[in-house]
Amino acid sequence: MKKEIPLFPLNLVVYPFEKLNLHIFEPRYKQLVRECLDHNRTFGIPAFINNKIEMYGTEMKINKVERVYEDDRMDIRTEGVDLFHIADFQNPLRDKLYAGGMVETFNWDDDAVDQMITQQLMSRVKELYKLLNLHLAEDTFEQTYLSYTMGHKIGLSLEQELALLKIKTEEARQQYLINHLDKAIPVVADMERTKERIRMNGHFKNLDPLNF
Repeated sequence: MKKEIPLFPLNLVVYPFEKLNLHIFEPRYKQLVRECLDHNRTFGIPAFINNKIEMYGTEMKINKVERVYEDDRMDIRTEGVDLFHIADFQNPLRDKLYAGGMVETFNWDDDAVDQMITQQLMSRVKELYKLLNLHLAEDTFEQTYLSYTMGHKIGLSLEQELALLKIKTEEARQQYLINHLDKAIPVVADMERTKERIRMNGHFKNLDPLNF
């Protein structure tokens, strides 16, 4: 489906269902938010990477205006609702301060994911967090679209996060994350071994003699 929406490029990748808090201070985005609130409209966040606006992004709805300051700055709570590809980008949008354009939303594939793939992803995420000595709540794995939940939690670069955004099926996204973790985990494990060797340098060592 094609439609025209305001666009708010940011140097990040946002996923559907992700909750994002924004501090609005530029005049163009004050106008964007006010008009979205007045007309119950959504807006889009395309990724801005390497000084270039990418043609893919996430449509956002405003859940709540948390605070309005005396100078009309705002703190708002937003949530991702859909994916889009920009068919026509205008900066600024006609008669507006902000950018906008025609976007085409993705066709979603709701086919079930092979549970073995999901288990492989969960196992690797747990292994990574154990190596880093970080805690990850178990209910993290209960989300409907696990790939989007994990998109910001396993050290992907912005380019990799964008690549994940462009993948249209949940099973393919989970496999993409598994492939990333299969490369990342050995590197992290080697880093941790290096850190341990550095910590042990200068300590008294009780070593078994070698038999030649």
